[in-house]
Amino acid sequence: MGRVICFSNQKGGVGKTTTCVNMAAYLAEAGRRVLLVDLDPQGNATTALGVSKAGLKKSVYSVLLDGEDIKGTVLPLKPDGFFLLPSDINLAGAEVELVYKKNRERVLRTALEPCRGSFDVILVDCPPSLGLLTINALAASDGVIIPIQSEYFALEGLAQLMNTVTLVRQHINKGLRLEGVVLTMYDGRAKISKEIAAEIRKYFPKRLYETVIPRNIRLAEAPSHGKPILLYDPKCAGAKAYALLCEEFIKKEERKGE
Repeated sequence: MGRVICFSNQKGGVGKTTTCVNMAAYLAEAGRRVLLVDLDPQGNATTALGVSKAGLKKSVYSVLLDGEDIKGTVLPLKPDGFFLLPSDINLAGAEVELVYKKNRERVLRTALEPCRGSFDVILVDCPPSLGLLTINALAASDGVIIPIQSEYFALEGLAQLMNTVTLVRQHINKGLRLEGVVLTMYDGRAKISKEIAAEIRKYFPKRLYETVIPRNIRLAEAPSHGKPILLYDPKCAGAKAYALLCEEFIKKEERKGE
């Protein structure tokens, strides 16, 4: 059964979608069969992978609210083995509509269950909030990865996110675990970046990934070209960092299976 990992941080602009998209691409490049679920109404992951939201006939909204089968909704991407369950603007109303659904916190979990065996890993890009869509992602996941920008304000709200994870574990999904924390947009020249990194290591001594994602203009450019960094500029510093992060993730997965 493919593991489900969600990427969550209610603070926007911390590299959450960038991390989810690029880890998915590198995992596919490494031979894994990967499904990326874009659960953000903004659909940034969908756009970053070159899919036009305007032309979508089916999306994650169709799956959650209309009961569409995921296998008939996903789109194949490059590298081979990489698939996307896209998002569109209709998802913006899902928070309200899900309120009236039976087992509203488990709608995504129910939808993903039949296709977990078809993928090695399913990555879910959460919206930058702690609403019902994010609760659905946490309820459906085996683990959560938290990307954190190495700036002071990034620490604000982290306690609230961890409290939400704890509550979901207690009441909805006992199998949910903190998979890891990723430092993003790191500037090694800035004193504050080093201070924040040290602070985060105190809180997550065993969960902080060793790989740090640097500030990199090529990472910022890649989404506008509809490509993960692997296909846009595989030799840039950002690409090398995500390749290392993917290797670190795979090694942790392999150790769990031993």
